[in-house]
Amino acid sequence: MAKYTGPLCKLCRREMTPLMLKGRRCLTDKCAIKHKKYPPGPPKKRRIKLSDYGVQLREKQKIKRSYMLLETQFKRVFEEATRLKGVTGENMLVLLERRLDNVVYRMGFASSRLQSRQLVQHGHVIINGKRVDIPSYQVKVNDIVEIKEDFKNNAILEDAIKLSKAVGSVPQWVEVDYEKRNGKIIRLPERKDIEPIFNEQAVVELYSK
Repeated sequence: MAKYTGPLCKLCRREMTPLMLKGRRCLTDKCAIKHKKYPPGPPKKRRIKLSDYGVQLREKQKIKRSYMLLETQFKRVFEEATRLKGVTGENMLVLLERRLDNVVYRMGFASSRLQSRQLVQHGHVIINGKRVDIPSYQVKVNDIVEIKEDFKNNAILEDAIKLSKAVGSVPQWVEVDYEKRNGKIIRLPERKDIEPIFNEQAVVELYSK
């Protein structure tokens, strides 16, 4: 499966927003945005005022990069959102939140979405007693997400849980038992549960052109 392999901090600097792509590092003074408060690229092009299209494109890139998706993957999610009832932009964010790799990250079993995707692809995640290695798998209400037995004491998992406890970032639509290394989907996510830094309507307007 195709994936982004470039520098992650450069993506945050391009959007001038912490996207939590490197986990704990993003919360320290080592965060690139804190000591490089300007986007990457030639200095002459840094202060160009964005057009309406530019603003919409940047918003799409911000959301896409936050969930670590490539263009084709992201557009597929958007197209599915348009087929659902309700507001397309909100549907899109809910679909992104319901991805298994995002759920593992939200529960605190990984310090970043990239790390959670690796856990899923390597077969360390179990749903309702069955191993699922598809990062885009859409979780449902009452699904039990569990870490595989032989990975429950892994140092990477321990560090991620410590970070999650320190930050207190577990959303209200999931329940997590860190001792048993599992969690449950108690309801589907809503727009109010998702970071307000996103302007999903700008993405809808971009794809509507």
